[in-house]
Amino acid sequence: MYWKMLQKTGVLGLAAALVLGMGAQAAEAPSARQEDLDALYQNLEARHPDLFANTPEAEFLERKAEIESRLTTESDVDFLFDLQSLTALAGDSHTSIQVAGSVVEQLSAYPMVLSWRDGRWYLTTAPAEQKALLGMEVTALNGRDMDQVVEAFGEVLSADNPVKLRRQYRQVCNVEDYYVYLGLAKPGEPLKLTLEDGETRSITAVPYHSLGETEIAQLGAQVSMPATAAREQAYWSQALNPNTYYIQYNTCQEDPELPMETFASQVQDDLNTGNYSRVLIDLRNNGGGSDGVIWPLLNVLREAMDEGAEVVGLIGEATFSSAIINAVELQEMGAVLAGEAASGSVDHFGSVSGFTLPNSGIRVGVSSKYIDLGTLLDADAGRGVVSLEPDVELPQTMADTLAGKDTAVEWLLAHPERLAQQEWPNAPLTRGRFVGLLYEAAGSPVQTPEAVFPDMLGVEWYLDAMIWSANAGVARGTADGSFAASRAISWQEAAVFLTRTVQALGWTPETVRTAPLPAVLSKGAWDQEALQSAWAWGLLPENADSTPTRAQGEAMAAALQELG
Repeated sequence: MYWKMLQKTGVLGLAAALVLGMGAQAAEAPSARQEDLDALYQNLEARHPDLFANTPEAEFLERKAEIESRLTTESDVDFLFDLQSLTALAGDSHTSIQVAGSVVEQLSAYPMVLSWRDGRWYLTTAPAEQKALLGMEVTALNGRDMDQVVEAFGEVLSADNPVKLRRQYRQVCNVEDYYVYLGLAKPGEPLKLTLEDGETRSITAVPYHSLGETEIAQLGAQVSMPATAAREQAYWSQALNPNTYYIQYNTCQEDPELPMETFASQVQDDLNTGNYSRVLIDLRNNGGGSDGVIWPLLNVLREAMDEGAEVVGLIGEATFSSAIINAVELQEMGAVLAGEAASGSVDHFGSVSGFTLPNSGIRVGVSSKYIDLGTLLDADAGRGVVSLEPDVELPQTMADTLAGKDTAVEWLLAHPERLAQQEWPNAPLTRGRFVGLLYEAAGSPVQTPEAVFPDMLGVEWYLDAMIWSANAGVARGTADGSFAASRAISWQEAAVFLTRTVQALGWTPETVRTAPLPAVLSKGAWDQEALQSAWAWGLLPENADSTPTRAQGEAMAAALQELG
């Protein structure tokens, strides 16, 4: 979250982040560099589940050959950046190399930090003598507009979506050597910043080892922090007002001093004793960990929703990895996401393992599997490898930052009306969603909670619908007894669910269509009778395509409701 970055990431903090968790690197002979390069490529190819998913193998080999042509002449820094550029071709945010060890001592850095707000870049750390520039928009660096600069950094920074690339750039935006390597600056020359008024200012780089002696000014030191500013705890909560309860979930890891089970019980006690109509769960600081840690809390939130409370998840640029999974799980529960686009993609390569290059000691992180949430959750149907977007866009503004306000939370407190999830009308219609729509069309009869299918999560917004479908004989599950809620439904299945719902409700529909059943609906059908009936009753659409969409599912449920 931006507040945490304002508080903790100045020039020194940013430079320190370059060395976290990585091994030392010393100058190596060309043969040692060749061995490291070969080891990097071979391990990436062997360990990654689909290394060439985003970039053809030929481009990897071409880049590798370019690197080999300069092994004897380039510096340690450029060799490391070369390794990063090869790794970045994977287009995978979790597969990466970071600047590390002794090579950091060879770097130079501009005493500045750029931050993204309002769709623009702002100077949030600067040399002390240029303190007056803090909070000013930066439109270009060395004559190149900021979009071009960030795009250029995509050559060396691993990212699978534009938000992640932007965030990665911010983490190294003050390292002079990157600009030089990418042809954006010349070594030793000041970096020219073009400001919003068209004026230019220059900032000169200093050696890494002298950063501690450089006087800097930070915007974070000049603004107050809101009550929802990031804290060090893994998770904590408090009431914001009599109607709104706030939970901050900062890392997908168990706090040994406050196990999640205990914390979830505390939240439940607070919710039971209060009268909260809305619960906010803030994932804007959460960069991942283990996605299963949150489940005791999700069960508490599910119960709160069943009792009428609205749950809103907050996401932002820092939301990544397992926190993305948790955010989509919130959507699966029926919760709304608010805030701004996350750096984490909905579907993504992840589950990182590591290996060490034999001579430099550089540690490399590499994804070990592809996480396709669309096979697990209806909420992800049809999205893929794209940044997770909020249902309600509430980006933090620079004006609110300077005023010490949390834009998203302030807006939510001022707007207590119920929010709605973003619609994806062309997304594939899943079995779970369609049963949920049929259940609503049937009047949402009260169900006794019971585990009727082994693959039920127990928190789905359509949970009661699945139980109803089993009890009413609408959906009896698949061959192995599971429900397969996230699987795209076929026209045959849709027709069967529709006709069984009609039977369960005891309705006797009239025939409204005599035209023959379209071939697209009957293709490969195993229950022609159900298809013919659903078609004759006007329940199947005339504009059917190969796969039912969410919009068509809603139309079918509406047509069913009209029969009653």
